[in-house]
Amino acid sequence: MLQLQPVVGSVLKQQPVLRTDRIHKTYLRKVEAQWRLYLFLFALACTITSCVNDLEEVKAITETELLPVEVADTIQIIYSDSARLKVILEANHLERFLGESPYLEMTQGVHVRFYNNLGLVESELRSNYAVSYENTDVMEAKEDVVVVNKKGETLNTEHLTWEKKTEKIYTEEFVKITTEDEVIFGHGFESNQDFTKYRIKKIKGTINLKEDAESSENP
Repeated sequence: MLQLQPVVGSVLKQQPVLRTDRIHKTYLRKVEAQWRLYLFLFALACTITSCVNDLEEVKAITETELLPVEVADTIQIIYSDSARLKVILEANHLERFLGESPYLEMTQGVHVRFYNNLGLVESELRSNYAVSYENTDVMEAKEDVVVVNKKGETLNTEHLTWEKKTEKIYTEEFVKITTEDEVIFGHGFESNQDFTKYRIKKIKGTINLKEDAESSENP
């Protein structure tokens, strides 16, 4: 019995220790493997998210910062029909953009002269800014737009559209028309590009220049 107790005791003591140690190491290995898997998945997720964000940022920048394919200074564009001069457009600076709706942007002023069948200037248009859409042959003039016809009548507005195909100019903005006899204020305007036949949609007021001149001469 005395001989068996140490052996039995030894066996009883060693077996739990050996089993516990194996279980502990196996458990640690599983935990370590799981943590490695979690870290790998986390790193992978971060990488994918970062790539997606980068792609989205690049896409956003590309869409918002469209670059011109052509840039030119002091340019002149001539429009003709059947070898007959119709329009001459001059701009201090021009940028051309492509895409679904290609357009020309003139950011430093534009001067347009409209000619009649005899090759004489019928009217002139000036503005600080203009954009011309190539697919539709429509130009929008903005910022201090002035149109003058051969009679000296003047149109002032901040936004005017010119349609090359229909040879019309029009706006829905505030307008002021100055003639020899009066000044007319209104909203909305349409005319032929020669500015000889026009209509103000909503007249807001009129100043008779002759009456004012006569009243100032005869107080």
